[in-house]
Order: sequence, then C-alpha cells, then structure tokens
Amino acid sequence: MSQISFQWTRNVRTVSQLTSEIRGQLARAFDDVWVSGEISGVKPAASGHIYFTLKDSGAQIKCACFKSAVRFLRFKPQEGIQVIARGRVDVYEPRGEYQLLVEALQPKGFGELQLAFEQLKAKLEAEGLFDAARKRELPKYPRRIGIVTSPSGAVIQDMIRVLDRRFPGLHVRLYPALVQGQGSIEAVVEGVEYFSESGWADLVIVGRGGGSFEDLWTFNEEAVARSIAGCSVPVISAVGHETDFTIADFVADLRAPTPSAAAELAVMNRADLIERIGAAEQRAVRAIQFLLSRLRARVQAAGTEREAALLHRRLGRAAQRVDEMEFRARQSMRDRVARLRARLTVLDQRLHRQDPRARLADFQKRLTAAENSLRRAVETRLVQERRRLDPLAASLAALSPLNVLERGYAIVQDARGHVVSDAGGAAVGDEVRVQLRKGRLLAEVRDVESE
Repeated sequence: MSQISFQWTRNVRTVSQLTSEIRGQLARAFDDVWVSGEISGVKPAASGHIYFTLKDSGAQIKCACFKSAVRFLRFKPQEGIQVIARGRVDVYEPRGEYQLLVEALQPKGFGELQLAFEQLKAKLEAEGLFDAARKRELPKYPRRIGIVTSPSGAVIQDMIRVLDRRFPGLHVRLYPALVQGQGSIEAVVEGVEYFSESGWADLVIVGRGGGSFEDLWTFNEEAVARSIAGCSVPVISAVGHETDFTIADFVADLRAPTPSAAAELAVMNRADLIERIGAAEQRAVRAIQFLLSRLRARVQAAGTEREAALLHRRLGRAAQRVDEMEFRARQSMRDRVARLRARLTVLDQRLHRQDPRARLADFQKRLTAAENSLRRAVETRLVQERRRLDPLAASLAALSPLNVLERGYAIVQDARGHVVSDAGGAAVGDEVRVQLRKGRLLAEVRDVESE
C-alpha cells in the first residue's frame, strides 16, 4: 500500500507587513469619506497638528488634522460641537490604530463662518481687546486722516466728499487695499500698520461698503483685528451698513454705522467750529472790556493819574540811558572788531611768508636733483661692473663642459654618480648614465675594451 504525503506551505507575515496591507486596503476603500459626529478630546500639538475624536451614541474614531489642513479651516475644532468631517481613513502603524485624516470640517446646524466669528470674538474678548478702558478718545481737531479702503469703490468718494464739506483743507491720505477676496487680509493689515508706524495720521478710518456676511469676512479675521487693536493712533471702524457687525468694530476705538458716518464722526463741522470760536472771542472781548473798565475806575478813584505820569517820565529817562549804553556798546564792539581784523591781516601776511608750499617746492627740486645724480652714479657703476663681468663670463664659457658636449662628446657616470674616465672603471653588466648635450642615456656595459 503506497503512502501519500502532503506538503503545506504557510504564508507568514510580519506585523508590519500585515499592518501595511490593511493600511493599503483602507486607503483604497475609504480615500474620500464624509463622517458626522461630535468632537471630543481635542488636543492641539506644538507642531500645529490637532488631534481629536469623533463619536456618536454607538462608536468613535480617532481623528488627526495636520498643520497643512488646519490653516484652511474656517474654525478650530471645539469640544462638544456636532460637525461633518471630510478626509480619508489611514492606519497609524506604531499603535495599529485606524484613524481619520481630516482635511475639512463643517459644523452641523450652525454656519461655518458664524462659528468662526463667535470663536474669535470670545477669544479676543477674553484677552480684553473689547474693553472700554482701552478705547482711546478721537482727536478733536485732526489735521491728517488716513483711510484704508478700496480706491475704486464709492466708499472713498463718499468719505472725501463728507470730509471736504465738513472741514475743507484737511490732509487725507488713502492706503489702497483690497477689502474682500484673496490678499485682502494682508492688504488691510499692511494699511493699518503703515499709518501706525509712519506717525503721519492723527486718525485712521478702516472701512468698506455693505455686502453679505462672506463679503465682509476680511474684517472678521484675527490678523486684521489685532492690527487695529495695536495701531498707535485711534481707529474708526466703518464696515458695511448699520446692521452689520464685525470683529473690527469691537476692537476699534469707535464703530461708525457707515463709512459716510465715519467721516462725519472724524471731524466737526468747520462752520460750527468757526461760530464757536467767534462766540468765544466775543465773550473774551466783553470780559476784557469789563475788567479794564473796573481797573480804570479804581485807578481814577485812587487819584493815581499824576503818579502814572511821573512813572512814565521816569521810565522814559531810564529807556534813554539804556539807549545810550547800547550805542556805546555797539561802538566799542565795532572798534574791537576793527582791531581784531587788523591783527588778523598781520597774521595772514606772516602765514603767507611761512607758506609750506614754497618750502615743499624747494624740497621737491632738491629731491629731483639728488634722484638724477643717484641714477647717473648707479648707471656708471653698472657699466663698470659689466666691463669686469664680460671677460669672466667669456672665460667661464670657454671652460664649460657643455661646449665640449656640444661637439658630440659625452660624460659617463657609474651607478654612484662617479665619472668613468677609464674602461677599467666599469664591468660587464654595470649600468651607466651617459650625459649628452641635451638629456641623458641609461645604458648597460656589454663589453670592456682596455687600451
């Protein structure tokens, strides 16, 4: 009876391999999902990531919202609010937990922008940015007004028209800025910071015309609110219509219901001011006249007119003495100036005679002469030395072995560098070096012939 054997191969995975396969399956099956639930256990990390849990009555799932997605959220995850989260399912392999990587959040039953508005409002209010104690009074008579708004809208035209009507001649400077859409936040912040740092304006108006809640959202951003709160000069917020409220309204020193109303509040009516100044002037004139009449009556009643005349004469004589002293002082000053000018002329002549430029010119001539004399002496010495050197060079050339080598002769040296002048100084097989006129030859002795 034959025996039948079975061979069974087991497919064994490591924990990392199995987890990686599960991660891949989940990523493919749940690449883009929407999940509703209640947020709990919010944990912001120093890296900028936010971790929390989504739960309902029957289950819960861990969630991670990375920094790259957090900066696009309209509102921050908050404990206990119902949301709809969009993202993809992933596996955190070190703990073997599946989680939802959140890329977007929407509140349930509460507008996303409205929730962000309430969150920022509560945050800034807790910091004290809305406190009435930190609000500054507007200057009564501003001379320079800065405006941060769109240069192309009707708002700036309305404000300039109102300012010109109420107080002609004011200095107005516009910082052109986008007031909605991409780049508007940065533009408004830059405008407020420009007036805050330049010190040009006495008062700043930040505003725009009406629009939807979304259109006005730039003025609900935290960066805009903090720039207004940190401005070095008072700020009027004039955003939208009377029924519109923004975060900028709460942090500004004064909220105007409309941009035109902001211009009305910024300056008083010039005609009213002139009328008030005229009335004050009249009151002052009447008060001075009344005071003078009382003083005149008191002086006359005391019989001091004669004393006053004597006093005037004494004052006149004293003034005359002062004039004479002034004339003498001026003449004395003129005489002294003349003496000093004469002395200065003498000193100038002496200085001219001692002018170092003439002495420098003489030194230059002497230096040039000495230089020429030295050059001639050196050239003469060189000629003499060359005459002595030429015969020596000729003798050296005549004795140079290179001239001999030039005629076809060679110098033979053994391996130690000694000159071989006798055939007996080398043996068969020795290596020798042959020095030619140009270059050397390395040779081997194959035969020795002695004379």
